[in-house]
Amino acid sequence: MPRRSVYKRKVDSLLEYADIHIGGDQPSDLQIHNPDTYARIFGKGTIGFGEAYMDGWWDCEALDEFFTRVVRAKIANNIRTWHDKFFFLKAWLLNQQAGKRSFRVGKQHYDAGNDLYQRMLDQRMIYSCGYWRDVQTLDEAQQQKLDLICRKLDLGPGMRVLDIGCGWGGAAKFAAENYGVEVVGITISHQQLEFGNATCAGLPVDLRMQDYKTLNEPFDRIFSVGMFEHVGFKNYRNFFEIVDRCLNDDGLFLLHTIGANFSSVKSDPWFEKYIFPNSVTPSIKLIGGAIENLFVIEDWHNFRSDYDQTLLAWYKNINAKWHELPAYDERFQRMWNYYLMASAGSFRAGNNQVWQIVLSKRGMKYGYEAPR
Repeated sequence: MPRRSVYKRKVDSLLEYADIHIGGDQPSDLQIHNPDTYARIFGKGTIGFGEAYMDGWWDCEALDEFFTRVVRAKIANNIRTWHDKFFFLKAWLLNQQAGKRSFRVGKQHYDAGNDLYQRMLDQRMIYSCGYWRDVQTLDEAQQQKLDLICRKLDLGPGMRVLDIGCGWGGAAKFAAENYGVEVVGITISHQQLEFGNATCAGLPVDLRMQDYKTLNEPFDRIFSVGMFEHVGFKNYRNFFEIVDRCLNDDGLFLLHTIGANFSSVKSDPWFEKYIFPNSVTPSIKLIGGAIENLFVIEDWHNFRSDYDQTLLAWYKNINAKWHELPAYDERFQRMWNYYLMASAGSFRAGNNQVWQIVLSKRGMKYGYEAPR
């Protein structure tokens, strides 16, 4: 039997577990345009599958639902290659977020172009999960998320606040304008810094190009939103020790991060190559071990389904405005859509979570009542 037919039969068999069919009429079914797709999957694993989509070798009407079914069926576990095994071994042996390597994700992903993110994100340029309780729009969901963070931290006039991974400055600006605080924000993206300085002009906001590892100054409150995924499992303890060093004894720290159901040393190989280099999603176990004897957990809030809704809003926004982005070719657009819809499917399938964790150094003297 020709090898191409063997690979096709293997793919058909795997997809059956997820109720997905080649050439079927369900929105989640695959339409294969190039028969070499099957060999590419088994030759390069998830990288090959993603690259085949980028090259137009296959399509799917409902890509998000396709990934929901694939993730629930754990199909990726059955197409691991020797390249994948080496990829994870290297991550285990090396600290891939050390030194200059920690800036790679800023250059590759966050410096992809402010024009791209302005067309995808909300008006405040918040690149993390919104909070969709009783609201209808992305702008409302992101504003509500920012206000939730400020209330959880019990911000008040005169406080000095640190934003680790400040993005385009939207959270720092919101806190300064609405809660009367002074904010220091750090980023590893030149384009984020330039944009943030322009939008925060005239406010008590100091945005810097700085690696968190060099922080050593006091703050009343600290928060980090959507940045911890880039820290790396070898650096979790050091990250929290730096937060401990900078946080006043009666202060609070809020960590907003994507969470994984299992401990891993690396993200998916396709996401590593094309979207978030040197990144990994933390687990409860790894976070718990890293904060032991440093912090008291005051609150642990999960709102996973809100990220599915946020990603769908980003997908809708960016695809309505691709005609305004001539610098990005069709392959880049397919890559970006693959990233957004694969992520939405992962959250919908329960493979990823969204956590907001509030920590204190000694435990709040009179207890802590978590806002929702």
